[in-house]
Amino acid sequence: MATTVLRVRLVGGDRMDITVDEPGISDGDELLEHVISTLAEDSGALRTKHGERLVVLYGRGVAAIEVAPRGAVV
Repeated sequence: MATTVLRVRLVGGDRMDITVDEPGISDGDELLEHVISTLAEDSGALRTKHGERLVVLYGRGVAAIEVAPRGAVV
């Protein structure tokens, strides 16, 4: 199961860090492509977590997503 943390910027200007994990996907790059393609759909909804809370993220409310680089930020 691949897991990644994304910083999502919402249309209203707020930002939040969410965790995405998909049981059927084992590669981080493939998971990112899954996230992008899901949010690009008109009715795209993605089940994620913010801390211990379940968050359903709808594509029409997302302005941008950022993926943190692996390793230390210099």
